[in-house]
Amino acid sequence: MAQVDYYKALGVEKGASADDIKKAFRKLAVKYHPDRNPDNKGAEDKFKEINEAYAVLSDPEKKQQYDTFGSSGFHKQYTQEDIFRGFDFGNTYKDMGAGGSEDLFSRLFGGAFGRSGGRGGFRSGPQKGGDHEMEVTVSFRDAAQGAEKQIAFRRNGQREELKVKIPAGVDNGSKIRISGKGAQGESGGAAGDLFLIVHVMPDSVFIRDGGDLFVERSIPFSAACLGISLDVPTLEGDKRIKVPAGIQPGTKIRLKGCGIKSLGSNAKGDLFVKIGVHIPESLNGEQKKLIEELAGKGL
Repeated sequence: MAQVDYYKALGVEKGASADDIKKAFRKLAVKYHPDRNPDNKGAEDKFKEINEAYAVLSDPEKKQQYDTFGSSGFHKQYTQEDIFRGFDFGNTYKDMGAGGSEDLFSRLFGGAFGRSGGRGGFRSGPQKGGDHEMEVTVSFRDAAQGAEKQIAFRRNGQREELKVKIPAGVDNGSKIRISGKGAQGESGGAAGDLFLIVHVMPDSVFIRDGGDLFVERSIPFSAACLGISLDVPTLEGDKRIKVPAGIQPGTKIRLKGCGIKSLGSNAKGDLFVKIGVHIPESLNGEQKKLIEELAGKGL
């Protein structure tokens, strides 16, 4: 179902009371009920829309999340199953003079009805609470080496703070699951989980590709010809490498096991040092003379 403004769907203002929201829903539910509008696709779509809106706005926690994050942010956290979890169709419709059979709601809302409850509504014993998601930003080195981070989030309408462990090896888009910190369960069911979506800041030295790291180092033309020892950065500090004589620009020197640990294992990637050769933009008289002598000898 396309995202809609739930307040507009019910024809109420954002600050409307719970009673006003309920009255608006009941009026529209009777008007657009499929039993009163047979073979009317427009009325059926409107009926689904107002039920989804009421399922959210009649639930204090879901309403608070919707008001805080807006429609787009809300739907990143809640699936349709989450939206209708705990919404009792049977009790909602039984005194409205409109039918509310299980077959009707199964047809209209599909899998969300079957997964979230049973006959007469969406409550059939304990139901696990919905999962929540939030983004967390970490530095490149914290992602590579692991760290602890303090986060703050809202749960069940309350602000909570939590210290979480960022495991070594996480990358952009990695998800960290925190059990039991999602929405409260229904009828004694377990709480949902909180998923942290990791955003890793870029680093000024390293470029990452999976578990491998890349750095660039430039050496003088003479060093490329004669070879040189060079200090290069790694996550554990500088290491000295030998650049062989005659190295070609763009050649990569591999430092095995100096990359990033794979998430969930102790295996590490490698670090590659890409060698560039610095060509001076201008020469003094002595340098020019020496280069000309080398050129004369075929170098």
